[in-house]
Amino acid sequence: MPDRPRLTPAIADVRRAVRGALDAAGLNANELILVACSGGADSLALAAATAFEAPRAELRAGAVVVDHQMQPGSAQVAATVAERLRALGLAPVEIRTVEVGEVGGPEAAARDARYAALTEAAIEFGAAKVLLGHTLNDQAETVLLGLARGSGARSLNGMAADSGNYLRPLLAITRETTEAFCADSGLEVWHDPMNKDERFSRVRVRHNLLPALETELGPGVAEALARTAAQMREDDEVLTQLADEAFERVAKLQATQINLEVAEFAKLPLAIRHRVVQRAAETLGAPMLARVHIRGVDDLVDSWHGQKPLTLPGIRVERMGDQIALKTTKTLKPGAC
Repeated sequence: MPDRPRLTPAIADVRRAVRGALDAAGLNANELILVACSGGADSLALAAATAFEAPRAELRAGAVVVDHQMQPGSAQVAATVAERLRALGLAPVEIRTVEVGEVGGPEAAARDARYAALTEAAIEFGAAKVLLGHTLNDQAETVLLGLARGSGARSLNGMAADSGNYLRPLLAITRETTEAFCADSGLEVWHDPMNKDERFSRVRVRHNLLPALETELGPGVAEALARTAAQMREDDEVLTQLADEAFERVAKLQATQINLEVAEFAKLPLAIRHRVVQRAAETLGAPMLARVHIRGVDDLVDSWHGQKPLTLPGIRVERMGDQIALKTTKTLKPGAC
């Protein structure tokens, strides 16, 4: 272990955030947690803080480094980062090499490959949680991207602090703070050149759009966007619960389709109705539907005049008398709802 750095405000803030996330997660003593670390300031600060806090929470802490093989020398970068993590006292430290596909573009494909590798590592080592280094700045970028794409309330929710197997302890911590943490701790940070490649939309948001908003509107835009995400998530959790209850009332699951009772379905507020349609589509294995697709289903309810069936991504939707049928060619597993 390196010499303990003096406790600066940045180190204290990051450690406190990690401590709070671990406490809130309700983990059992001696459980293993894994930190996903690229070697950048955000994930390296998270790794160092976790190495400090985990033993105090009676937890074991390791790390996973994902090599996306998207640039020359990536294997050596991953090996160097892994050695730094071992020096922090994390164990086990694993390097996972992935093949990045092309579906959805390089950003989405890399993210999918990374999460698949992290999930595989968590299962293999029996980890209770995987910790991710997303910061307040990442949250703000996510909200802006969702707003620009018109993706609805779910995308404006941003990222959850605790979602399934993943914890994001640093969502209230700025990138400036993680950089200060690493500088104060004497940690050598790897600067990914892809984080400056403006072919990627998130990079343009980070380096162009957010600074412009700060210039025109004043400081605090990123913090305001992160607060918006938190407020939207609170609202969406309530609406989703109501929609789940409505789904149980109006939806009937069959082998390859879901039927919605029109009379009861039509009484639902649009916000609930749209979530019911989305849940039905997801249950059938369809991708996230766009608003235009869901509004097409509305027409089958509110403006019915014998329209032809709708062909939507992954499903076919048609009205048959007093029912709306969402159909897929896949066979649903028992208990899929």
